[in-house]
Amino acid sequence: MTRTAVVLLSGGLDSATVLAIARSEGFEIVALSFRYGQRHEAEIVAAQEIAKRAGVRRHEIVDIDLGVFGGSALTSDVAVPKGRSASEMSQGIPVTYVPARNTIFLSYALALAEVSGASDIYIGVNALDYSGYPDCRPEYIEAFERMANLATKAGVEGRPLTIQAPLMHQSKGEIIARGMQLGVDYAQTLSCYDPVAGGAACGECDACQLRLKGFAEAGVRDPVRYREQATAR
Repeated sequence: MTRTAVVLLSGGLDSATVLAIARSEGFEIVALSFRYGQRHEAEIVAAQEIAKRAGVRRHEIVDIDLGVFGGSALTSDVAVPKGRSASEMSQGIPVTYVPARNTIFLSYALALAEVSGASDIYIGVNALDYSGYPDCRPEYIEAFERMANLATKAGVEGRPLTIQAPLMHQSKGEIIARGMQLGVDYAQTLSCYDPVAGGAACGECDACQLRLKGFAEAGVRDPVRYREQATAR
């Protein structure tokens, strides 16, 4: 019997890897992406291409507007931090944190899982190479899974849902190496918080710096296009 999984697909490096992992584990994929008021549409285009090339049978793109609340450089006019060092990125919660974003996304994924008969939800959160986001921690994912199985018909009827976060304890370099083994084409992905016109990554935001660091650790060149020659700090 084919198992179904919902995969949260942002169009970034981590979510593309998670999609490949779910496929390798035998799941039929239902992908879920969001237009949530983020700065650019490019990541949605990337998600669509990744899903298409992976042969995903169903890809839902949901429109919500977290920009109504603001509070983040990704959903308001607040400037995206650039050129921060690794030590600066490791201190505090950055202004690119979007309030409650993963909770909102996982809640939608939970509803989609119920109606599509999915037993698992995959999310590309990471507790090692991350920029201080509270909703990327293992204790958060564990708590959401407990809540999910209290709050759903499937959970109450003895068909528990599992929240899978297979990248949680891996470095960016390890994630990239694993994805390459699974055939992920990272040229399709977009990680940049603030890409320039034409889709080139800025090379200076936290997401670009973490990505470049990961490719350097993996010993391979990042195939995406940057605004200028960028290197890991």
